[in-house]
Amino acid sequence: MHGWKSPTLQDQGQNEEKGLDQGRRHRYCGTLGLPERYTGRCRLEVYGESNRMAEEEGLSQTVVEESLSVKSRVEKRLHRTEKRYEREQLAKIKRSEEYDTLEEVFDRPTLMTVYRLLNQGVIKRIHGVVESGKEARVYHGIGAEGRELAIKIYLTTSSEFRKGMQTYIQGDPRFKHVRPDTRSLVYLWAQKEFKNMTRAYASGVSVPKPIYVEKNVLVMGFVGEDGVRAPLLREKPPSDPERMYRQLLEYVKKLYKAGLVHGDLSEYNVMNWMEKPVIFDVSQSVTLEHPMAARFLRRDIENLNRFFQGLGVEVKDFDETYRWITRDD
Repeated sequence: MHGWKSPTLQDQGQNEEKGLDQGRRHRYCGTLGLPERYTGRCRLEVYGESNRMAEEEGLSQTVVEESLSVKSRVEKRLHRTEKRYEREQLAKIKRSEEYDTLEEVFDRPTLMTVYRLLNQGVIKRIHGVVESGKEARVYHGIGAEGRELAIKIYLTTSSEFRKGMQTYIQGDPRFKHVRPDTRSLVYLWAQKEFKNMTRAYASGVSVPKPIYVEKNVLVMGFVGEDGVRAPLLREKPPSDPERMYRQLLEYVKKLYKAGLVHGDLSEYNVMNWMEKPVIFDVSQSVTLEHPMAARFLRRDIENLNRFFQGLGVEVKDFDETYRWITRDD
């Protein structure tokens, strides 16, 4: 038998790894562990040549049958390994109630980002949609130690998204060198929200706890309970509106001291959680250097005054409030 013997399982395993990086023509030759003088026969079998040509290269029928048997077993092992890996990657999301929706709405790069976060343990499970808009969808999820998560996934193909962000991007130095395609802008927008949220959270402003961001997927603490988000301020006015009004003005001042202006603060971007305000959607928040920062701050104050005045609160004078927020203490 020309000194050839059947490869051990260890040899097969080593050759499997080696074979994965080789071309189609030589993949099974390396996998079989055949001596160099037999690789011609291996190549012939891979491409379906006849046994007569194998015999012309000097191999007996027994060697041919044994080599084909080993090749068949290795092929099956490789196939099983690939299928098992694929199943493992999909299993976690398939357990989700929203797997079909994820596949329907999000592209492959987004799904692969979600897979990585699942594999890293940032996310353990994904449940239903909490909020759905033109720019993003927010899913309820479970993270480490069973804590509830809000998983915000920005749509990378939304033309509305690009239109809506233009006001906040123009003049922001963080967007100066970004490529103009929508996907690049969305990735930076998610990073921007995460950084804004982190800065606000560190400054004592009541916002969801920032946890992780990758590409267009932002993970934060869930505000609510058992998958039900806290009501918006417009949905559930506070029992003590004057106290919440003062608290929100304090948060606006803390944001300003942290170098940020919310830019879109209203009863639609504040949750009433256990009679305490939680500010969210800080993606559009701008730095004080932004040319529209002062105008955005005035609008935030006006929105708060309008809403709480409608609830019977004796709101503060606008100019006085503006000076109080922007002055150096």
